[in-house]
Amino acid sequence: MAPARVESLALSGLAAIPAEYVRPVEERPTECVFNLKRGIEDEGPQIPVVDVAGWDSGDEEVKKEIGRQVAKASREWGVMQLLNHGISETLVERLQAAGKAFFDLPVEEKEKYANDHAAGKIAGYGSKLANNASGQLEWEDYYFHLLWPEQRRDMTTWPKHPQEYIDVTDAYGRKIRNLVTKMLATLSLDLGVEENRMERVLGGENLEMQLKINYYPRCPQPELALGVEAHTDISALTFLLHNMVPGLQLFNDGKWVTAKCIPGALIVHIGDQVEILSNGKFKSGLHRGLVNKEKVRISWAVFCDPPKDALIGPMKEVVDEKNPPLFPAKTFKQHTDHKLFKKAQAQADAQVAKKLNQST
Repeated sequence: MAPARVESLALSGLAAIPAEYVRPVEERPTECVFNLKRGIEDEGPQIPVVDVAGWDSGDEEVKKEIGRQVAKASREWGVMQLLNHGISETLVERLQAAGKAFFDLPVEEKEKYANDHAAGKIAGYGSKLANNASGQLEWEDYYFHLLWPEQRRDMTTWPKHPQEYIDVTDAYGRKIRNLVTKMLATLSLDLGVEENRMERVLGGENLEMQLKINYYPRCPQPELALGVEAHTDISALTFLLHNMVPGLQLFNDGKWVTAKCIPGALIVHIGDQVEILSNGKFKSGLHRGLVNKEKVRISWAVFCDPPKDALIGPMKEVVDEKNPPLFPAKTFKQHTDHKLFKKAQAQADAQVAKKLNQST
């Protein structure tokens, strides 16, 4: 029996979301959702926007200024929106059309690509399972598969419909792989190390990229739900496109800030692995995703990860007596397992506390 899909719930015409999707009061984005609906923009600082048109320029001063802005955003926010990043509007439109065409298929057609976590099959079509402290579900379906390295792709996990999906996703992946090198080189130089230092530690040619298409159906009570709960990315970097429906929020200076929808922008998140390598100088930003009552929201996230056996710890060049290591050196798999274990433990503790409260 196929698991219930959020899309099926949304299409059923229900007026209230099931209890398992209702977030605890302290997590509900009520005010943020109402502000979005009224068109009220956040006051105060906004997510940094960096024009990287001169990244390939021969003008060293231009390149230095881009590096300064990228590093500043990475230190203060852990996220930025890149303009003039070198990925054509046509390619982005084709990528988004292909992803939307897959999710426009009937649910029973999409189920042919269903993943199976219990059997160890992570790639494919799925819905988020509860692995959080509250035990609640997220209002999201998704499609997930390995994008890079090319020779390790399992093409049986890629959608066969629409026909263009494979070619356009491959082309987009190559563009993102080039941006990974540019981002890591820029951050390495800011830390005063060789420009290829971070990329080498993160696996070099063996660095992996995973694509996740997030599909957030219309939600009758968006003020009670979340598409994605608050988290930092376990990756080194995450590159994000969306269909211009607002919903991404970053936690900054004690409040949630909604990312503005900027045509042509590519969002880049600093992930946990870069934060660790930099010994905390660059920030893995806390973020979450809202849902919408009137519009479907879709995003395309590319997670850039080191190989599972890569040893990741603060680079020796950024630690000394005054700046001792803030993180233990572990393999990427150990970092991932530890993060998942902490979430599972928090969920177990919350369930115990809930039962105790009910019995008193």
